[in-house]
Amino acid sequence: MAYDKEAVKGCVLNSTQDLLDLYSEETNEEVIANTAERCARAHFEIMSGYDKDPEEILARTFPTDADDMVAVTNIPVISMCEHHLMPFRGHAHVGYIPDGELLGVSKIARLVDCYARRMQLQERITSETANAIMEHVSVKGVGVVVVAEHTCMTSRGVNMPGALTVTSAMRGMFRDDDKTRAEFMTLIGVKS
Repeated sequence: MAYDKEAVKGCVLNSTQDLLDLYSEETNEEVIANTAERCARAHFEIMSGYDKDPEEILARTFPTDADDMVAVTNIPVISMCEHHLMPFRGHAHVGYIPDGELLGVSKIARLVDCYARRMQLQERITSETANAIMEHVSVKGVGVVVVAEHTCMTSRGVNMPGALTVTSAMRGMFRDDDKTRAEFMTLIGVKS
C-alpha cells in the first residue's frame, strides 16, 4: 500500500498537538515538549508493515525432501486495532508441512510482523499469514493461530483485563486432516 508519509506525519503531529492542547492545564509542559514528535515516530514504527512486501519475505526458500511439520511458536504480535485505533498484542503460532521447499524460520516471524504492523484485525493477520504461505511457498498445508489481548476491550468498554482472543486459519492438510491439525495444536500447547 502506497501512502504519503509526510501527510501521515503531519496528521499525527497535528492531532497529537490538538490533544495535548486540550489537556494542557493537566500536563507538565517540559514532559510533553516533544510528545507530538515521539508520537509520530511511534506511529511509523507500529505501522512499519506497510513498508514490507510479504512475497519478498517468502521469496527465498531451501530445497528439501523433508515432509514433517515445522512449527514456529510464540511469535510476538503487536498491532493496531482498526476499530478503535488502540493496540493489541499477543503471540502467533505458525506451522506448515513442506512440499519440496523449506522456509527459514525467521521468514515466518518476519511475515507475521509484516501483517501485524498495520492497522489490522486479528482475524485478518491470521488468514493473511496462512494465505501468503500457501500462495508463495510449496507446502502441503499451513496452520496459523494468533492469541492476543486487545486494549480496546481490556482498558475501556467492557474493561476485562486478561481476556484473550484466539483466531485460527487452517489450509491444506491442516484443514483436511484431523491428525495433522491435532499434531499442530499439540505442538503449540492447545488441547484438542
